[in-house]
Amino acid sequence: MCGSLYIPGVLATLTPLPPFLCHRLASSLLFPILSYGAEVFRPTVHMTRKMSAFWHKVQRWSTNCFAGTPTNILAIEACLPPLDLLLAYKRRLASLRVMCSPPEINPASARLPASLQTLSLKRHAPDHRVHSRRNAGSRLPLPWLQPRPPSKNRAHLPLDALPHSMLFLLGPEGHAPLPVTSQHLLGQTYPAPPPGRTYPQLKLLCRELLMEEWELAAPDPMSYAYRPSLKPHPFMGLPKFDAGRLHQMRPGKSYLRAHPSWDDEGPTTCPSCSEAPETFAHAILHCPAKVPARTRHLQGVTELGPDAPLWSSAALLGALARFVRSTATAFPPGMFSRPSSSTGSVSSRSSNVVSFGYFMSSQEG
Repeated sequence: MCGSLYIPGVLATLTPLPPFLCHRLASSLLFPILSYGAEVFRPTVHMTRKMSAFWHKVQRWSTNCFAGTPTNILAIEACLPPLDLLLAYKRRLASLRVMCSPPEINPASARLPASLQTLSLKRHAPDHRVHSRRNAGSRLPLPWLQPRPPSKNRAHLPLDALPHSMLFLLGPEGHAPLPVTSQHLLGQTYPAPPPGRTYPQLKLLCRELLMEEWELAAPDPMSYAYRPSLKPHPFMGLPKFDAGRLHQMRPGKSYLRAHPSWDDEGPTTCPSCSEAPETFAHAILHCPAKVPARTRHLQGVTELGPDAPLWSSAALLGALARFVRSTATAFPPGMFSRPSSSTGSVSSRSSNVVSFGYFMSSQEG
């Protein structure tokens, strides 16, 4: 995964993929392969745990975050929700597709319980296994309005359990929302659709439910202020090494001395000024030894919070990347000597950029 890569639409080079391309690769290729069939055949707890371990590796590969980064923070940095929430979201979408498909076109929709309303004038039977109700040991139909039985009860087909992922859409009278068909079918086989939610609105509702569940699983804002987002962060368009410095510093798990994930026994004071602990805010905004570089690059950056204009401005993010690179902020120890912002020359900074390029291709793939 960290080596050279050739996929149609993604250029294979020796330079590591930017985080936003890693995000696109993970969401469009790796997750569909990892979760193939999970919308119908629910994986066991043991298998889900193994799949989640692999998904955490994908999130770390996308962000260059340390292994000590908490998984709930890692998911927010990678803009990739936890796997258990993604699997539930995938089951809801699959259930919604079955619910909103015409029974004459989708055989799975024709076998849904009769309590599920449709726009079809020729409603199929509730299921085609009515004759099996009196046979002991048969896979009996699972009623729509009945709570899903425990997983140990395997007396129903997976298709019968699929609509139970959409129970949150039940109306006040216990009826499911009316499916919406294609416009070209209306007036031919179907009557005029009653007022209600459209299929895109129902998909949006599933997406909102995913975000609500992810927000509940997110860390406390007092310890980590940045909130979940399915859209990649704008700074994920930076080169992977530059974006990796930000991914590491935001959760407090980086090479900065005051961040405990790297060296708990060493000094925490800033090596550039020796006046205060080397935190994210100090290294970027307050270190007096970096005033010349800050004046040159970061004149428009005054805060680092989640609502700061920095995280939505391409110009400010580019300036921040140049500042981090020129001052070697949060660089691995021993990568090369840390430059002094007050006395550093242009030639020394140029050599640092060359060394940075070699390190990017060899170390942080």
